[in-house]
Amino acid sequence: MSQAALTLEEFRAQVRAWLEERAELKPPPEELSWGKGSDTVSVFHNATQDEMRAIVDEGRAWMQLRATAGYHAISWEQRYGGLGLPLVYDRVYREEESRYRTPSIHEAIGITTQLIAPTILAHGTAEQRDRYLATMLGTEEMWCQLYSEPGSGSDLAGLATRAERDGDQWVLNGQKVWTSGAQFADFGYILCRTDPDVPKHRGITAFLLDMRSPGVTVRPLRQMSGGASFNEVFLDDARVPDRLRLDAVGAGWRVAMTTLGFERSAGSGETGGKVPGKVTRLMELARHIGRDQEPAVRQELARLWTHYRLHGLNIQRVRAKLRAGQTPGPEGSIGKLFNDIGAERITEVASLLLGPKLVADTGEWGTYAWSEHVCGAPGGRVAGGTAEIQRNIIAERGLGLPGEPRVDRDVPWSAVPR
Repeated sequence: MSQAALTLEEFRAQVRAWLEERAELKPPPEELSWGKGSDTVSVFHNATQDEMRAIVDEGRAWMQLRATAGYHAISWEQRYGGLGLPLVYDRVYREEESRYRTPSIHEAIGITTQLIAPTILAHGTAEQRDRYLATMLGTEEMWCQLYSEPGSGSDLAGLATRAERDGDQWVLNGQKVWTSGAQFADFGYILCRTDPDVPKHRGITAFLLDMRSPGVTVRPLRQMSGGASFNEVFLDDARVPDRLRLDAVGAGWRVAMTTLGFERSAGSGETGGKVPGKVTRLMELARHIGRDQEPAVRQELARLWTHYRLHGLNIQRVRAKLRAGQTPGPEGSIGKLFNDIGAERITEVASLLLGPKLVADTGEWGTYAWSEHVCGAPGGRVAGGTAEIQRNIIAERGLGLPGEPRVDRDVPWSAVPR
């Protein structure tokens, strides 16, 4: 029987049988007890470069095992290694996989498969799609997203990295920063300024960059959470052939908005529509330290639980649009904002419960570990656009409110004071 002929329940049974042979079931919730296993609640991996590479490699090995059955790209066309099934089948797989212990999927894998691959599908040439998509989805090749710069974070359109044409090649010079997973990437998807004499949004072009090219230097950045997931990337006369330009010259902003749409939708749905494990862990912490009956604590926990239940309803709305073949609009920004506010409230509740134990390591399980969340949450709020950016998108594109005054509107990028 072909995959396309399988009903959802037949597909679920097939997936379950496949997983049973390759992974271990998670214990039921009642068997989970305080003080056992890892107590990490970090936002980003707090590990050495060797430890992070091991995490990435383990996740890639699992993705490549899934690829032997097409479960790595269920809704993608068969020509790219997928099964060509509706998105609802992908959801069924994820529901079943969530019942098993499987390797952690590093953000570098998500960037490759969930952000850049669909962008190349949307904007790439047939040659680019045929060359890269199958190897991206199977994580045989890894990618990074070269967007932000020291002088253009939230104002991404103000980027200054230059790409100047030299025959059938482009010469790139500049610096990118906060580039997740660049140290593991074979290729990068980069935004460059190709015309400084037009308004900033219109002078940007996207390229596909071989990260092993001469003139490309990657340097990890140490975060305050302790890890070094981010990098700065320097470009010194790095060359890219014009055949690796993504979409038209000057169309980079359109390409970037496609990627950010995928990023915000992905970032809005990290919990899968469920109350995340960190909220459950906080409830367990309150019981463990005997504060679960305090009215103020109960109120904050209820407020946090309700927040994520509402977040789940928004995720369902995003998924309904996707199943109907529609592109989510401001729902992605609403979800991203939900995530950011939720992370901030988790910090507040952890601080309320732990007090000094949040900042002084006593060695007690499940206490000082929350400092990793506190230090990592600000980075999560910046990724994919700050709360201010999300609110602007919701207001202007969703509600149709007037845009904020902008002094650089219709002004050539080269004429904007810096």
